Amino acid sequence: MAWPNHLPPPDPKIVKELTEKQEQLRQQVILQKPDFELKLLAGCDSSFIGENILSVFVVLTYPELELVEKVYHYGPVELPYIPGFLAFREAPNLVKAYEKLQHKPDLIMVDGHGIAHPRRLGIASQLGVLLNKPTMGVAKKVLTGKHEEPAMEKGSITPLTHRGELIGEVIRTKDKVKPVFVSPGHLMDQETATAIALKTAIKHKLPEPTRLADHYAEVFKAEVR
Repeated sequence: MAWPNHLPPPDPKIVKELTEKQEQLRQQVILQKPDFELKLLAGCDSSFIGENILSVFVVLTYPELELVEKVYHYGPVELPYIPGFLAFREAPNLVKAYEKLQHKPDLIMVDGHGIAHPRRLGIASQLGVLLNKPTMGVAKKVLTGKHEEPAMEKGSITPLTHRGELIGEVIRTKDKVKPVFVSPGHLMDQETATAIALKTAIKHKLPEPTRLADHYAEVFKAEVR
């Protein structure tokens, strides 16, 4: 992740502090088959608006995928952009949005990566540790690792690997559309994350939890502007 030419270099002290904090959080990540009974499934997403951030949570019933709640939190970004540490910009506002939920979910599906991150701590993993909640990441683009393209049919899967380690799966959720990148975040395993992603990708490329979070992010943007 090269540093963008148009930005001033980051403060080395901040980078050092974030690196240490990231490692502390990474050591708390637990990958395991979840022990919950999945009845409420959340989706979350964040959008940056200038120097502010809008974070959205939606909660759906499972397996019916009926919307039961949607909330957002809008506030100032507390950290400058530093490649590899984007989760530190998103997580504080996501936590504030989560706290507004009346219906606490059994699992959170995050628009972003779980362990499919160079240092195994994407936003889904970081949020899971902070909330002590099972999380999984569903991302539109690869951040790190190597993979082959899955076949064009829905349900086709190929592994995403980095340094010889399985860090996620590349999943075709709809015929002949670009795949998504699914990885466990915290208190979750790859097999379950992949199964849930496929079961909740009904008509669209994105599974319903993150698709609706993305949709309502656009709706709420109009409210805050």
